[in-house]
Amino acid sequence: MYRYALVALLAASPLAAAETKQESCQYQADVVAAIQQARLDRVKERDVPAAVAATNPTWPANYNAAIPLIAPWVYQQKMRDVREQDLSAAWLELCLKQ
Repeated sequence: MYRYALVALLAASPLAAAETKQESCQYQADVVAAIQQARLDRVKERDVPAAVAATNPTWPANYNAAIPLIAPWVYQQKMRDVREQDLSAAWLELCLKQ
């Protein structure tokens, strides 16, 4: 449920208005992938924004604001799922359906 609200919030933001839905959803999925990698790298949740920023992501800077909003969702997943599932693909699919 939390994920649905977050996707709707990000998709409706004025910053995303200049982008297509596909582009916005892909950037969001890229953020999810970066957070998932941080979790796999055993980065503490509170350090995720800095760790992701250190990777010099290619998405527009306004998507960095989503990192603290999405990180709790990724960190709530079982580690088995984080290792075995493509969370960004799931996010992209959900976002595109919104």
